[in-house]
Amino acid sequence: MISPSRSRQASAWLRPILTLLLAYGAARLCVWWQTPIPWMIGPLVVTSLVSVLGAPTASWTPFRNAGQWVIGAALGLYFTPEVGALVAGLWWAIALGIVWALVLGLGFGVWLRRVHAQHLPGLSAAQLFGTTYFAGAIGGASEMTLIAERHGARTDLVAAAHSLRVLLVTLSIPFAMQAWGVSGLDLATPGAREVHVPGLGWLALLSLAGALGMRKFGRANPWFMGALLVTMALTLSGVVLSALPGWLTAAAQLVIGVSLGVRFTPAFVHTAPRWLASVALASGVMMVLCAAFAWLLARFTGLHPATLILGTSPGGIAEMAITAKVLQLGVPVVTAFQVCRLVAVLVLAEPVFRWWSVQRRVC
Repeated sequence: MISPSRSRQASAWLRPILTLLLAYGAARLCVWWQTPIPWMIGPLVVTSLVSVLGAPTASWTPFRNAGQWVIGAALGLYFTPEVGALVAGLWWAIALGIVWALVLGLGFGVWLRRVHAQHLPGLSAAQLFGTTYFAGAIGGASEMTLIAERHGARTDLVAAAHSLRVLLVTLSIPFAMQAWGVSGLDLATPGAREVHVPGLGWLALLSLAGALGMRKFGRANPWFMGALLVTMALTLSGVVLSALPGWLTAAAQLVIGVSLGVRFTPAFVHTAPRWLASVALASGVMMVLCAAFAWLLARFTGLHPATLILGTSPGGIAEMAITAKVLQLGVPVVTAFQVCRLVAVLVLAEPVFRWWSVQRRVC
């Protein structure tokens, strides 16, 4: 007779494996259908659907971390010295993108607070302010949720807002790009174009050291950011070690798609339906506003609007960077915009919240 503990251990292993197999089948189907970024869209959609229906899906954290590590390293390979000079020359546009994201997030939070002031009676004025503020911030979902928890906000609503926003952006923008017919606009190619096994081993070790170092110091998104920064530094220095195999980046997209999809449980759907409807509406409006801002910015930078739409969109950094990589839409520029915005929001979100809280009490 199998002991209960062994049964639980077997279930803990079986659920992620079955989820990955399901995700792989969906990815292959999307490849056959020729959808944009099939290795992430397919797993994301099928995992979200079956999770909402109550299937016991699961994402194994080490797989998700490994996926972010691979994608971070893959993006860092685009930052050749020539590309680095190009991105550095766009510092003013990146700064405008940061200001835009901060203002957009603040406006989103204010709108949520006004709409839901009468529909969340269980929250005090301070809790409502914190919940809507951190739900509106366009930054890392896990980081915003943790900060919101420190300030007594409704973390389930904050996490739900970020998860739904990222899902909608990740699903909408790649299909919009495909319908637009834009792809292959990126003149920049990775510094390393061929796979060399010894170099790949060194790249893996160095990027892993960067990820572990970021994790040790408690930095946000350590597996992605650590691998990205180390690989970027190597490529900018002219060090060419190896390209990454295509199957490896496809696998990384798959596990990232799964990690997003498993968030959408039946409990998620029942989390304040009015709140989710408001977030969905606002996400659509923000995508339109970001597209308009990107078109305006494109006129002054000379870059293609598609590149700047990905760079300024209110989606997750990994998801937008993957879209840029697969469709070849200005990978370094998109990555630079998204990374700088993420860092700025994570650094400024809490100080701005404290300042605003004081101003509210003064007024």
